[in-house]
Amino acid sequence: MSSPDSENVEEFLRNVFRNRGQRSTPRLPIGPIVGIAVALIAIQSSFYTIDPEEVGVVLRFGEYVRTTDPGLHLRLPFGIERVRKVPVQRQLKEEFGFRTVVVGQRSQYARDARTLNESLMLTGDLNIADVEWIVQYKVVDPVKYLFQVRDARETFRDVCEAVMRSVIGDRSVDEVLTAGRQDAEDQAVTSLELLCEQYDLGIDVQIVALQDVNPPDPVKPSFNEVNQAEQERETLINQAQAELNREIPKAEGEAKARVQSAQGYAIDRVNRAEGEASRFEALYSEYRRAPEVTRRRMYLETMATVLPDVGKTVIVDESVKGILPLLDLNSMTKGGQ
Repeated sequence: MSSPDSENVEEFLRNVFRNRGQRSTPRLPIGPIVGIAVALIAIQSSFYTIDPEEVGVVLRFGEYVRTTDPGLHLRLPFGIERVRKVPVQRQLKEEFGFRTVVVGQRSQYARDARTLNESLMLTGDLNIADVEWIVQYKVVDPVKYLFQVRDARETFRDVCEAVMRSVIGDRSVDEVLTAGRQDAEDQAVTSLELLCEQYDLGIDVQIVALQDVNPPDPVKPSFNEVNQAEQERETLINQAQAELNREIPKAEGEAKARVQSAQGYAIDRVNRAEGEASRFEALYSEYRRAPEVTRRRMYLETMATVLPDVGKTVIVDESVKGILPLLDLNSMTKGGQ
């Protein structure tokens, strides 16, 4: 039998082991904590910032309500109003036939099966051309850009590819490679602007630039040889044209100079003849008035003209017996020697 003291001890020990590990935890107020969390989430979701080159399109339960300018703005929290940011001041760019991997002083580009499908085109003379180009544009109406068509960027890329294939298909491969590039770019810009207006994309097309136009890799060596031959032909044609442009004006100038010289000579001869005729008529008139005097004067004038060309003249009287002392034979015969 156990004593009352041992029973008390056993009961005490049972109570100790029964309550072992049980601690009283204080109850925290859950309501205020939830309220604070909700308030923080509401404050955080009520403010948003628009960068200087963007505008914010605010949607309330998915429906457009307003557009906000750059700066700090308020909206209804908890996702009631959502904001989609659209860059309207930045010039955007779409690449076709290649993709820029690294931008910098030495940019790196990549090509894959998708870019190859974009770049291979059929020209108007039934040749294949590998065309790489870029399109630069701006978003002028963010609401139309977001909601007028589904996935406006992908739609715009499809429109660009369709327009470029149409432009390249209207030209020969030589035109696309050489002189027709600028005309093709201008036509592409005009066609893209018309289609963007028809689709209400809210996009303003600014530049279409052909980056690189080449034949496909398998035929590139042969094409380069043909192109080089055509360039040599053009060089020879240009050289011949330059020679032609140089010689024809020269010959025309010489012909005009000779014609003008002949005309001058004819005028001179006519004037001289008219002068001689007038002189002869005047002389004849004087001769009729005084024949003897006129004959003597004509004789003296003729002698004055002729005798200076005769040289030294010796007039000898018939009565002179010896004339050798009077002649300087050395000087007279020096010309004959």
